[in-house]
Amino acid sequence: MTFITKLNAAWRSNDSLLCVGLDPDLPRLPEHLRRQPDGIVAFCKAIIDATADLACAFKPQIAYFAALGAERQLEKVCAWLRARHPHIPLILDAKRGDIGATAHQYAREAFERYGADAVTVSPYMGFDSVEPYMEWEDRGVIVLCRTSNAGGSDLQFLDAGGRPLYQHVAQLVADKWNRNGQCALVVGATFPDELAQVRSIVGDMPLLVPGIGAQGGDIGATVAAGRTADGAGMMINSSRAIIYAEPQDDEDFAAAARRVARATRDEINRYRG
Repeated sequence: MTFITKLNAAWRSNDSLLCVGLDPDLPRLPEHLRRQPDGIVAFCKAIIDATADLACAFKPQIAYFAALGAERQLEKVCAWLRARHPHIPLILDAKRGDIGATAHQYAREAFERYGADAVTVSPYMGFDSVEPYMEWEDRGVIVLCRTSNAGGSDLQFLDAGGRPLYQHVAQLVADKWNRNGQCALVVGATFPDELAQVRSIVGDMPLLVPGIGAQGGDIGATVAAGRTADGAGMMINSSRAIIYAEPQDDEDFAAAARRVARATRDEINRYRG
């Protein structure tokens, strides 16, 4: 099953556009897990199992694992997701961007070592730096376009032939790079006007949309700007607001994450039409 096929199925089966980000920050984990050798694995497994029926994708951010020397734990988390919830796409958030030979190794890391269904990449070095990922025709290649951080405007709004660079990237990916129908774009929820512009350029191409939750993006404006005609087309990511949700009453951390994930999924669905 291809990434796009799996994503479409998850949108339907879970009635969800919510992507749950896995950013395990050791000081923020429950105290009893910080002391365990595989505490990160236990934390992520619990979050995954608590929210899998509410999500259209999971997105582990590789930097949170690599900074702790926990790549082996990331392998275990990815293996758990593939084994327990194989119908939910696994997106490795790596934002890789390098020359072709190196890019091929990064692609092997994402698709062979971690078994990811899709990976995020940077377009800054051009098509030959992205093409190696496309050799895995069943996997997704999610290209940075209009990112959710304020500093993205430093480059993404530069004039590129009469239009901002991010729009040029969107057009380039849609018209020339998406030859296997496996591409998607990263477009931040913090800029709904730009999100609408990208949607108008790329048609029904999937969009990975960070920026709600801790980054403050407006859910209603995001859905209105980025949804496709059938009310889908987006993986709206929330990480810290879900995985570090404050437990209430007798909840544990996973139950708190489930509560916030459900509320987020349901709020997104209110605006889908």
